[in-house]
Amino acid sequence: MKTIALFGSGKIGACITAMISRSGRYRLKVCDGNLAQAKQLCAGRPNTEAFQLNLADSKATKEILKDCEAVMSALPYQCNRDVASCAFETNTHYFDLTEDVANAQFTAELAKQSEVCFMPQCGIAPGFISIAAQHLIKSFKKTISLKLRVGALPLFPTNRLKYCLTWSVDGLLNEYAKPCDAIVGGKRVKAPPLAGTERFSLDGNEYEAFNTSGGLGTLCTTLEGQVEELNYKTIRYPGHRDLVSFVMHDLGFDHDIDSLKAAFLRTVPTTVQDKCIILVEAIGHTDDGQLRQATYARTAPNGYIDNIHFSAIQLTTASGICTPLDLLLNGYFGTRKGFVRAEEIALPDYLNNEFGSYMKDEKALAGIL
Repeated sequence: MKTIALFGSGKIGACITAMISRSGRYRLKVCDGNLAQAKQLCAGRPNTEAFQLNLADSKATKEILKDCEAVMSALPYQCNRDVASCAFETNTHYFDLTEDVANAQFTAELAKQSEVCFMPQCGIAPGFISIAAQHLIKSFKKTISLKLRVGALPLFPTNRLKYCLTWSVDGLLNEYAKPCDAIVGGKRVKAPPLAGTERFSLDGNEYEAFNTSGGLGTLCTTLEGQVEELNYKTIRYPGHRDLVSFVMHDLGFDHDIDSLKAAFLRTVPTTVQDKCIILVEAIGHTDDGQLRQATYARTAPNGYIDNIHFSAIQLTTASGICTPLDLLLNGYFGTRKGFVRAEEIALPDYLNNEFGSYMKDEKALAGIL
């Protein structure tokens, strides 16, 4: 039984723990600065043990990793450089959920010298969304445009933001504040966050989408020169973007993210009653010259693992990191080492995996799989 480490026992860490434990195929070390919280996650779960985590003590962190095949970081993105560095020094396969571009670039540089695999930017976006996008364009001789849209939304919005906190506030505000990767006219560009607002309807509901950072992962690098237009936008209920833009830009909180984080934590409620919308639209020419559109659209629900309720964003994100880890540890990438991109996984292989099956939806796959 292979041993893996999970750093972080928060919302996503709790779901990862449930998935891994349910599989019965791994020994899991759940590591957190809050040892009591980690122990609570492990209670009653076989082959699962809690460990005290202190990233400031690299020696102790590397001691945790010394018998581990892989480490998954479900910590705030600011912690991932330390985790990746310890993984590099202990030859431990590395996975994280970061949407932060600078941290992913740091990890990519480490991977160049590594004897193991480094796979940052797993999860749903970045992560699964890139796998779905790569699958859609396989049938095109030439891809014209590729639009990726994802949003975790409350089922019952009541405040003026029409939003509840469903995941990391650090990650949320980071993607609202940082420049966004895109391809325009076949070339990579940086687009401003909270710009490019559009409206659309899905299953009878109205939504808006706008630029946010990090959702494309490495897809711009992979597809530069192969696609004319590529962009990623976050989905929200109409009106959310204007209020956030007012707070960040007009009131200047984009220069004081710590204060804005405190305000969000104080005034925006959390919820586990959510849905996760995933929408990928590709337009291109087929081999016979036809102009065709291919779409993957799914609304993922919240649900249960072993009678424990998890939000939709927990389930989709945990699936997004557990699946590539499981594939890698079971030989999917062969003797591969160094940096690995999410889009290197074929969509059917992802969905047929035990952990990837959480993302399987026959309706969404009709006509494209």
